[in-house]
Amino acid sequence: MTMAMDSAAAVSGERSGGSDGVRGERSGGSVRREETAVRGERRRRIPHGHRPPNNISSCLFRIGSEFKFLNWNRKCYGHLRTGKRRGGTPISCSSGSSAASLPDMRVSNAHVLYCVAPAMGHNKESHPESHRRVPAIKNALEKMELTEKFRGSEVIELNFKPASVDDITSVHSRTYVSGLEKAMSKASQEGLIFIEGSGPTYATATTFQESLIAAGAGISLVDAVVEASKVNPNPPVGFALVRPPGHHAVPKGPMGFCVFGNVAVAARHVQRVHGLKRVFIIDFDVHHGNGTNDAFYEDPDIFFLSTHQDGSYPGTGKIHEVGCGRGEGTSLNLPLPGGSGDTTMRSVFDEVIAPCAQRFKPDIILVSAGYDAHVLDPLASLQFTTGTYYMLAASIKQLARELCGGRCVFFLEGGYNLESLAYSVADSFHAFLGEPSSALKFDNPAILYEEPLTKVKEAIQKIKHIHSL
Repeated sequence: MTMAMDSAAAVSGERSGGSDGVRGERSGGSVRREETAVRGERRRRIPHGHRPPNNISSCLFRIGSEFKFLNWNRKCYGHLRTGKRRGGTPISCSSGSSAASLPDMRVSNAHVLYCVAPAMGHNKESHPESHRRVPAIKNALEKMELTEKFRGSEVIELNFKPASVDDITSVHSRTYVSGLEKAMSKASQEGLIFIEGSGPTYATATTFQESLIAAGAGISLVDAVVEASKVNPNPPVGFALVRPPGHHAVPKGPMGFCVFGNVAVAARHVQRVHGLKRVFIIDFDVHHGNGTNDAFYEDPDIFFLSTHQDGSYPGTGKIHEVGCGRGEGTSLNLPLPGGSGDTTMRSVFDEVIAPCAQRFKPDIILVSAGYDAHVLDPLASLQFTTGTYYMLAASIKQLARELCGGRCVFFLEGGYNLESLAYSVADSFHAFLGEPSSALKFDNPAILYEEPLTKVKEAIQKIKHIHSL
């Protein structure tokens, strides 16, 4: 944590001048000079020679009633802060339909709501947390006909706005947030900087704005799901397909590929704006969500439950870490031995996750959905399969229906094998829709080996004793 803050302060101190100039070339390739926007049968071209500004490179936007992927040029960007584009038409981040512009019942009666924030400018070549992750998921959803294009009102891709700085500072310190924003000038000059000492968390000129966009997607989904639950006893499940991920980001700085705590920010938002006091967070990423854990370690109203590989990065999340002060008992950390897989997680859900949630009686369930526990993922050594993720999605959805009026939103965290990530998320969509799993098409049982079930049983018994389950 100290290293992260010292680094952020150092970066901030080296900054000079404004934040407008951005290099036409940056790590990952040259900036595209031109994009085509389609309006009905007409095509108009964005003028040549406009570079994206340093705090946003590309996003999906709503212009009037249309939704297109645009690379920003300076003329467009000049109107971002006012919420207007040239000609006065409202403009906002989007990758689909606007919840505000649709009849309420269409959103409320959907089965799945999702937002897409690919952060195409936040990228470092050869880094596992790359800009190819969210597009790979989008491609799989299209291939498997799980998007609004194929499903109509069953699956809706929502319009959303970036989070505000005030949203972010409900979790993170203002010193960190302002320091990161100032560091964008240095990133613009150098193309890429490291913002966590010499660690793995990098920033480009677009990182600050694209991190606001990622957090805003989660907030918008929470808003939509909560509103839907007021008129539909089985509201849609939300999924924020966003990056940068967030669960490692600590209140005072970035960490482990993560910039802002997307789930943590959404949890504070739902308490403050919707009056839903009790929030249950499930984190099944292979790595411990230390940032989320730290943010709520003393909070009795937010229960944080993490399953993660024992001994993995960042080395936190020990079984005896249960919260402190008024929050004692509302943090549950279950390190799993290497090799744990589908059988393990079925037992963990039935014996630990469900009983904890039932006792806590949440108003909403938020999920840090990391897909890096998959057997094919390069950064860890658990043995989850596509079928494991289908089971978790279906079980959590049902748990939310039983305990909190169906209010449930997933947030993308890790997952670095693009194929296993994409198809596991797609199979989660199948679970949300109440459809059969497609796991048999992608999983290869021949590569699995025997799970360490004796060690798993011991870990489950120990956690049940610690938490009186």
